[in-house]
Amino acid sequence: MTDGTILVTGATGKQGGAAARHLLHHGWTVRALVRDPGAPAAQALAAAGAELATGDFEDPDSLAAAVKGAHGVFGVPPAAYGPNGWDTDLEYARGAALVDAAVQAGVAHFVFTSIATLPGKQLMGSDGKRRIENRIEASGMAWTHLRPVRFMENYLLRDSPIDGINNGLHRHLFRPDHRMQVIAVDDIGAFAALAFADPDRLAGQTLELAGDEPTPQAAAAAISAATGATVAYEQIPQEEAAGLGPQVAATWELMAEGASWDADIAHLRQLLPGLRSFDMWLKEGGADLIAALP
Repeated sequence: MTDGTILVTGATGKQGGAAARHLLHHGWTVRALVRDPGAPAAQALAAAGAELATGDFEDPDSLAAAVKGAHGVFGVPPAAYGPNGWDTDLEYARGAALVDAAVQAGVAHFVFTSIATLPGKQLMGSDGKRRIENRIEASGMAWTHLRPVRFMENYLLRDSPIDGINNGLHRHLFRPDHRMQVIAVDDIGAFAALAFADPDRLAGQTLELAGDEPTPQAAAAAISAATGATVAYEQIPQEEAAGLGPQVAATWELMAEGASWDADIAHLRQLLPGLRSFDMWLKEGGADLIAALP
């Protein structure tokens, strides 16, 4: 089925934007929830064919209006992150408001993009998202959870103490020689469209999403080869991670212990044959974007 309206939250961001593009391409009517319909990103969505719905997670009436008549919802975590780390209670309250609005509107299918799991471990930022997942599952709607790992696009971040490339150096929490699963953001959007198009196969499923798993050192070498500029990798020291807060410190310790995401990439490629490897992402424009960084 591709006949109906899908409400996309976070549509002016990476994941929501990717979902909106793929849904439009496959013939869905896309209604994008935006705070400011006059913003350039919102206007670009409208130019691509999306309807704009002005709303905010703090305004239940706006959510009710935005989701009215929709067949499905693609929900991006309404994250709340500040100097003290994740505010999981606020994130959950926002997500619960969207879920409740969807139930009241009679939405058939709710696709939620969450965060990948470390088997047997608790990753920072996951608690609020798991609580939203549980509320979706208890709602009576058909549901699909997408749990992406680290974005390939994170190499484009600037002036971040973790991730991005600054002065030819990529710094992160990962051990240099340990596998690091990654996903192209556009492929998250492709999986969202697939979930709505094939609910018989994907409703009630939780998909851990990754497209490749190079080590940080191998990824840096691939970037160097693709851009012609040397990029090195460095795991930030434990003391520096501790200075970034207890949640970052705890994640550093998990990585030091050898914890890894465990998405089944072979299975995912069966579902989405065009699923990008890291080399594919570089060749399709990632390398050019990295090379253009100031």
